[in-house]
Amino acid sequence: MPKDINRDLYTEETILKLNLFSECFRAWYPVFLHNPYVKGLVIFDFFAGSGSDANGTPGSPLRLLCEAKGENKQNCLLAKNKGKDIQFIFNESMHRKSSSLAINVDKHFRLCKKKHSCNRCTYEEKTIVDNKEFKNIFNLEGIGDLLSDKKYGKFILLDQYGFAEVNENVFKQLICAPGTDFIFFISSSYIRRFKEHPAVKKYFDTRTINFDTSKPAECHREIAAYYKTLIPSNKEYYLHHFTMKKEPNYYGLIFGSNHSLGMEKFLQVCWKHDRYSGESNFNIDQDYEEDTLFYDPTKTNKMARVKKILENDILSGKISGNADGLKKALINGCLPKIFVEVISELTKNGRINIIGDFNRQATNIHKVKKYQIEVPS
Repeated sequence: MPKDINRDLYTEETILKLNLFSECFRAWYPVFLHNPYVKGLVIFDFFAGSGSDANGTPGSPLRLLCEAKGENKQNCLLAKNKGKDIQFIFNESMHRKSSSLAINVDKHFRLCKKKHSCNRCTYEEKTIVDNKEFKNIFNLEGIGDLLSDKKYGKFILLDQYGFAEVNENVFKQLICAPGTDFIFFISSSYIRRFKEHPAVKKYFDTRTINFDTSKPAECHREIAAYYKTLIPSNKEYYLHHFTMKKEPNYYGLIFGSNHSLGMEKFLQVCWKHDRYSGESNFNIDQDYEEDTLFYDPTKTNKMARVKKILENDILSGKISGNADGLKKALINGCLPKIFVEVISELTKNGRINIIGDFNRQATNIHKVKKYQIEVPS
């Protein structure tokens, strides 16, 4: 049986994971709340735990509810005024932990209503605490209907123990769900260490995962690359990862979105926590660190690598316009501004021409004013 982290204090790595969950949801929620074409929002936490650790530090369900409230209840009021159908579905398969979660969620609403002098909470009556095995609740007809409903925005947390629950079938359902962003946790070191074991090969075609035995720190990158191979080649989809090191082991998060704005928001969170590569809680690319002689936060190994990819693709004609270039930066795990830096340098040096009105827009790139790129012969 996996260790019950809710009976202990959350580790530093668990707190980081919870912060990433919270900050990603904080950026996601208002976007869908303001969208006039979205009827409602459904927030799933399928491995919700008991709601807090042994010291009362909030876990993911309580954090999600706090973020949904917003500063000075602004999100609550907006949801109510716009008549949005907001649902929270918290599931925990262990009965004891599910019972504790129900108590903690009830306490959260009780204290929140008292603090803000509210008789009725916008979210309370449509918050469900369930106690099912993941495969059983995920395959319920009602859950499937919500996932496929284009009128609903969905935010999904899958903080699984180990690696077995988010298999190829679940992953493909997630990436095909409209209006859906998801984050799942996975024990990458275990997959690398036991890649030939039947228990691992049951869920992963480890022949296609190129683990470098000399670079154990990059095992989560390789797991993320494996999931990318499961995305149909004709589908525009965004996937990013964040590696967490705990002693000799590596774990990680994988985020998915079918919209560039979702990817922008997640990358902003990641680069806030990792100024070198935007993907780890340690120096994964062996960059010169702050207070060392050659430290330069604008010229990390990850940035240099992605800039070279963008430059080559521009000069070879693979990137023929700014819309494609900005998306290519996202796909490679960098914020879109890195494309603007590359295109500005190439233009300055006379290596390309801009057809149309040049602009430096690097946020909300789905709304960017497009121009084309010409490479002189």
